Amino acid sequence: MPRRSMHMSDAAEAALRTALQKLRTELHAPTAFPAPVLEAADAAAHAPRLPDKDATELPLFTIDPPTSKDLDQAMYLERRAGGGFRVHYAIADVAAFVTPDGALDTEAHKRIVTLYFPDGKVALHPPVLSEGAASLLPGQTVPALLWQHDLDAHGEVTASHVSRAMVRSRAKLDYAGVQQAIDSGTAEESVALLRDIGTLCEAAEAARGGISLTLPDQEVTFEDGSFRLSYRAPLAVDGWNEQISLMTGMAAARMMLDSGPGIIRIQDTAPANEVTRLHRIAQGLGIDWPHHVSYAKLIRSLDPNNQKHAAFLHEAAGALLLKSVYKSFPDHDHIPGQTAHAALAAPYTHCTAPLRRLVDRYTGELCVAACAGQAPPDWVLAALDDLPGRMAKAKGSTADRQSVDLVEAALLMDRVGGVFDATVIDTDEEEARSNPRAGLVQLADPAVLGKVTSADADLKLGASVRVRLERADPAFPDKDKKILFSLVQALG
Repeated sequence: MPRRSMHMSDAAEAALRTALQKLRTELHAPTAFPAPVLEAADAAAHAPRLPDKDATELPLFTIDPPTSKDLDQAMYLERRAGGGFRVHYAIADVAAFVTPDGALDTEAHKRIVTLYFPDGKVALHPPVLSEGAASLLPGQTVPALLWQHDLDAHGEVTASHVSRAMVRSRAKLDYAGVQQAIDSGTAEESVALLRDIGTLCEAAEAARGGISLTLPDQEVTFEDGSFRLSYRAPLAVDGWNEQISLMTGMAAARMMLDSGPGIIRIQDTAPANEVTRLHRIAQGLGIDWPHHVSYAKLIRSLDPNNQKHAAFLHEAAGALLLKSVYKSFPDHDHIPGQTAHAALAAPYTHCTAPLRRLVDRYTGELCVAACAGQAPPDWVLAALDDLPGRMAKAKGSTADRQSVDLVEAALLMDRVGGVFDATVIDTDEEEARSNPRAGLVQLADPAVLGKVTSADADLKLGASVRVRLERADPAFPDKDKKILFSLVQALG
């Protein structure tokens, strides 16, 4: 995928800023923290509740984007005597700073998650905590929930435990730097082991039928006062790092299901008719999909840089990766009938991003209590019934997607009437029954997705086409039609 960024005119940038402000208003995104919340955060930053256990001897490191300051996770990886691996995984201990029912807690329940916009973010917690005292910044001694996972030589987790401890990260690493160091053989052993453990976990995920999509991300940046949009192809280290987080989320879900109470993240499996439909699409795209091969295995074999594969992956993401929901249960006797997350083919919960997501503070507390053989705190139990509904109101994914839509429209404002090379990655074949005349195209350059219509020719999924830009307007009222193309020529 191309990665060349594109600048926009002053007029387009002004239109984008207006549209982003309107989006924040529509999402009811808070503009600032109230004074009592800031005062409480400042007091908490200077007087957190500290654990007795000292684990500052662990040479932990973080892997995050270079500009990130709200660092939730740090890790240290090592080989175990006799074979296998040990993963030490520290998660920011937000509960050490937030008093239940206090000003910080009340505000966090209103915000639910951190919202990210191209020109800034709306944080879940005040920066003095999320980017300061509670963050796992290098050289800073902070309270954390310290997980320990023991793995066998095949990457299967054989034991997990979590407890409170004081930790200190020694280094803040970034994805590109870690990838380069591992590829060149210059990474120290603990960092290099991320590849060994990550690939084993990916293989285990594939064996149990988990689904992993590796579509390029549209990445919006705001640099030197200007917005830019580009494709970012996932690095291998992105997947390896994610496996450590998934490992922890699956271990946390198992702990809560074994001990009760808990809150887990579940996702339904795709209905059989969707899999049948995808078989037809694969056949139409020339993708060989034998009936004995699962869709999880097929997806892992596809190359997102191949335009026909990319079209199929886009269809698969919508058809198979159904919406996930939270389910809570008060005790072991009231566990939901379904406990699995279909994309992971295992029980799972969110627990590794408490600086940015409300529910993670609660799942962390539940797991610490389960490992200690103690009852969870009353404030955790009192919130369990409400948490699934509250998390369902979170607007994080909406902010992400609509922000990208607005940047796309603004980038193209000055190019209405222009012709672009593109790939058809979706059509309205199902709605039209036949002769699809509308769909979605992915431009080769710039990194834009947009609606397309055809006056007299059918749109063919995966086809190379030329399209004319008919509209690009971040202020257009229909959020799904801010960008509109028309078919000029089908190339094949």
